[in-house]
Amino acid sequence: MIRDTSAQDQTISQRSQPQWRRWLWPAVATVVVLAGIGFVAKGWLGGSRSFDGARLRIATVGRGDLVRDIAADGRVIAANSPVLYAISAGTVTLKVVAGDVVKQGQELAVIDSPELRSKLAQEQATLAGLEAEAGRAALDATLARATASKVTDQAAIDRQAAARDLERYQRGFDGGAVPQVNLAKAQDDLKKAEITLQHARSDAALQSQGADLDARNKRLLANRQQAVVDEVQRQVDALTLRAPFDGQVGQVQATQHTQVAANAPILGVVDLSRFEIEIKVPESFARDLAIGMPAQLTSGSGQPFPGEISAVSPEVVNGEVVARIRFSDKQPEGLRQSQRMSARILLDTRKNVVKVERGPFVEQSGGRYAWVVSGSTASRRPVQFGVSSLGEVEIVSGLQPGEKVVVSGTDLFGEAERVSIN
Repeated sequence: MIRDTSAQDQTISQRSQPQWRRWLWPAVATVVVLAGIGFVAKGWLGGSRSFDGARLRIATVGRGDLVRDIAADGRVIAANSPVLYAISAGTVTLKVVAGDVVKQGQELAVIDSPELRSKLAQEQATLAGLEAEAGRAALDATLARATASKVTDQAAIDRQAAARDLERYQRGFDGGAVPQVNLAKAQDDLKKAEITLQHARSDAALQSQGADLDARNKRLLANRQQAVVDEVQRQVDALTLRAPFDGQVGQVQATQHTQVAANAPILGVVDLSRFEIEIKVPESFARDLAIGMPAQLTSGSGQPFPGEISAVSPEVVNGEVVARIRFSDKQPEGLRQSQRMSARILLDTRKNVVKVERGPFVEQSGGRYAWVVSGSTASRRPVQFGVSSLGEVEIVSGLQPGEKVVVSGTDLFGEAERVSIN
């Protein structure tokens, strides 16, 4: 007989499955779907608009020292770089070319102006005539004083003779040899001689004053003409352009052997011993800058050089203010105009303040609001800012350390009070 497997089989009793187990997995799936819908609904309810987080820059509020400094790239400029101009129209002859090193007093260019040289000759001739007239007036004054002196001396002699005649007639009258009428006539002659002497002295003084006044007027006219000649001579001497100091010829703006107009620029001279750094500072820092404020300049080699602010422009151009920094100790060797240098100006340091990274949000909304990020939602909150540097801004109120703030991209939010960030 063939055996089957009946001996190995076992009878299993059938049990009924509970009703709740059949609905377990559908219920779980339903809960998950509802949770997802709730999460999405929460995001939509939390913000009126949704924005891509990749377009925003978010920074964390912290606490620490806030260093207020200004860092800017500047260019080297000559502190003393005058431009020489033509004092009169004429033909220019250049003695140097751009880049030549020159010494003080060296000829740089000569302008040939026949008109100015002719004017000088005319004024010199006029001066010679006035000098001759002044000399003649001085000689006339001397002659007048001599004539007046001669007349005065003659009157004095006549008075002395009259006095002697009166004395002789007086002795004769006293002796009875001379009548009284002769004595009276001698007395009258003495009085006449005295009056003549008095008038001679007065006329001599007046003639001397008149002659001196005339000579003085002639001399003043000659001196005035001398001043005119000196001025024209100065202009003629200025036709030769000379280096005002030791330096280097900059840009040459005239062409060799060409006619130039009066007051036309000819060339510039650069003082190689004095350079300054010109920087441009945002206008928000302009009120903090002051002449004499210390600065640090860094050349291409990285070596720092001390400096100080020498000038601050009173004009704002394209939101920037131009300032100049001069070397307070020594300047690097081999500097050239328009060379780039880095400048750092330390304004002050605020200890242990609440601060955050500076961004466009500081200037938006008048600097009164900040967008605080909480999870995937950003809400607008009133804040108060303090001082700021190039990289950070002080938080006076409205934010606490550890909170996150949207520092860039808030212009996309408009006037919304709350937005969603994806």
